[in-house]
Amino acid sequence: MVTASRERILRALRAVAEARERSPLVARTVVGVHVEGPYLAAADGPRGAHDARHLRDPDPDELAGWLAAAPGLVRIVTLAPERPGSADYIRAATRAGVVVAVGHTDASPEQIREAARAGAGLSTHLGNGTHAVLPRHPNHIWAQLAEDALTATFIADGHHLPADAFVAMVRAKGTGRAVLVSDSVALAGCPPGEYRTPVGGSVTVEPSGTLRLTGTSLLAGSGRSLLDCVRWAVRETPFTLAEVWEMASTAPARALGLTGRGVIEVGARADLCVAEQQGAAEGQLRLVSTLVCGEA
Repeated sequence: MVTASRERILRALRAVAEARERSPLVARTVVGVHVEGPYLAAADGPRGAHDARHLRDPDPDELAGWLAAAPGLVRIVTLAPERPGSADYIRAATRAGVVVAVGHTDASPEQIREAARAGAGLSTHLGNGTHAVLPRHPNHIWAQLAEDALTATFIADGHHLPADAFVAMVRAKGTGRAVLVSDSVALAGCPPGEYRTPVGGSVTVEPSGTLRLTGTSLLAGSGRSLLDCVRWAVRETPFTLAEVWEMASTAPARALGLTGRGVIEVGARADLCVAEQQGAAEGQLRLVSTLVCGEA
């Protein structure tokens, strides 16, 4: 979920909670919600495609309302730690079992370190959600790479990060603290053209599949699936399929504290993607089937 009014976020959380209650399949597959915003930097660049009208400072009372509306559902909240009250919010969220992620930020290195000391555990799509031009050093990307308390998520779709930046960042973090995320949105797979969406307003799908806020260079989510990201990372970087697959499965489960997921072992949940290799080049994968709790 992204930045919106207080009422809209609450409605969305309740809708997901109700869907999980109605459907055992939804309950097994939707392990939680990532609320990305509304406590983000307001400047163009760090704000990304988030609606500036609804950006605000972190509010522990609002968090309490989310937790009451959808008990156990809020797993991640992304915030910009330069916002007033961030440290207190991070401590409150961490006590409630919510993982706080740093993202869409223009924070100083000290503010990044303060967020980590308060309990922040993730970086949201590191290398994106920031200004197009940053000081050589110091800047918040170096600070997040250097902070061992932060596991970093990356959008490996070939549009959000060039291969060399992705490789350098993952090597800085180590594959065990690097997580692949798709950032896939509703326009993923749509033909090139201009579209109207609830998030971002006018969005252009380029022939390459890149999504941008119309008339700007700002990205508006991704048009690729997580399996596409795995394919790209294996094809374009030195990382092996085993390393990339870990970043897309085991590492995210570990970052969220999910036991029995992201592993293949006796007693674990059989949540599996079955893919087959096509051709001689590693990473040419075709999805064959998906199993949830051992059921196709």
